[in-house]
Order: sequence, then C-alpha cells, then structure tokens
Amino acid sequence: MGLKWIDSLEVALDLQEQHPEVDPTNLHFTQLMEWVIALERFDDDPKHCGERVLEAIQLAWIDEMD
Repeated sequence: MGLKWIDSLEVALDLQEQHPEVDPTNLHFTQLMEWVIALERFDDDPKHCGERVLEAIQLAWIDEMD
C-alpha cells in the first residue's frame, strides 16, 4: 500500500532516509512537494496537497531529527 498525503510521519521518515543531509527547517514547500511526489512509496494525487499537509510533513520531519 502506498503513502498518502495524510501519512505525514511515514512520508517524513522516507524523506529523512532519502535526504539525510537536508535541514527541513530550511526547505521550501515547493521543493518538499516535489520530493514527496518523487518518493517510491508515494501513491496519491498531487492535487490533493496543500500548505497544511506540507507543514505537517515538515513538522514531522523536524520532530524526527530531534
């Protein structure tokens, strides 16, 4: 089963694995969205993404770094 936009923690963990050198606090939402869509396990409609969804993913990623 693929990842959806609402799977913010799982998406964040995959992003952290794919981009370990990146500080998510300095990431623009446009770049974040592109990276999420490019994830191998991601399987959702890109049009269903919004600022709140991206913020949730970014915050989950930041939390996992601590």
